[in-house]
Amino acid sequence: MSIKTIIVQPGGGFDHVVVGSTEPRQAGPGEVTVRLHASSLNYHDYAVVSGAWGPTAPRIPMSDGAGVVTAVGEGVTGLKVGDHVVSLFFPEWADGEPGINEGSFARVPGDGIDGYAREQVTAAASAFTLAPKGYSHAEAATLTCAGLTAWRALMADDTLKPGDTVLVQGTGGVSIFALQFAKLAGATVIATSSSDAKLERLKALGADHLINYREDPHWGQTVRTLTDDRGVDHVVEVGGPGTLEQSMVACRIGGHVSIIGILTGLQGSLSVIQAIARHQRLQGVLVGSRKHQLDMIRAVEANGMKPVIDSSYPLEGIVDAFRHQESNRHFGKICLEF
Repeated sequence: MSIKTIIVQPGGGFDHVVVGSTEPRQAGPGEVTVRLHASSLNYHDYAVVSGAWGPTAPRIPMSDGAGVVTAVGEGVTGLKVGDHVVSLFFPEWADGEPGINEGSFARVPGDGIDGYAREQVTAAASAFTLAPKGYSHAEAATLTCAGLTAWRALMADDTLKPGDTVLVQGTGGVSIFALQFAKLAGATVIATSSSDAKLERLKALGADHLINYREDPHWGQTVRTLTDDRGVDHVVEVGGPGTLEQSMVACRIGGHVSIIGILTGLQGSLSVIQAIARHQRLQGVLVGSRKHQLDMIRAVEANGMKPVIDSSYPLEGIVDAFRHQESNRHFGKICLEF
């Protein structure tokens, strides 16, 4: 029985995405077979599929995958047939600091190795964790990259606590997860967007202060004003070089800026004196470890938090899904369900 599979041809590009098939493989020692039911779109996946950094060989895309275990190989513990599971962005990064392979794209599903845009996969059991109880497959699939990035930025790299102030940018998956995690922790959230309509939706999710950055290009100073010139404790920086300067203005003395996104490009200038004079910590964030994911899942189970899903597409509609992402009209996560 062949498995419906999406394949991106070398170099990538939407015109080089093929709906094909692959042959199933039995689970060997230490492996599980998972009937996949959902994936979710991330900027990283967009870059691979669109050709921004396309694969050098035919590649099955998508780094997020969720489904049901259908077979368990010899020696597997902790997972059984019927379990609902979700993938890991870095399957080899269990805990601690990332190593050479654990923190690189060389071993990331959908990039360096084949990913989850297919109906079934057989892989190491360590490439999955149990999904949160009560989550749909689509909801679980949103956690692997976007959810875990926001969790690590606020909870692992910097210990968020009640009364802290967090700045989030825009309405993509990472930013909305960061807003939700921050409110669960009892923090005040300042949110930016170029859309007043989207700002109102962020307000409904709990954002305490709203800034339209298109109307207010010096929004960093506005953030300072909102915090009595103190600045925020944490900035979830997803824009990249085009927004980093204002993020540093918005950040307090000794505050933490999590550098996550590259939406405004790959290179830009940096005010070193600003970072030095204000004792700021700028830290690059590239998703997280298995331990981070397990901690996050315990938290969402304890609080009943659910991700915000914008829309869902069938597996064969993957290009349409990415074109919707490209339009920047979405609010929250875009998913594939199959």
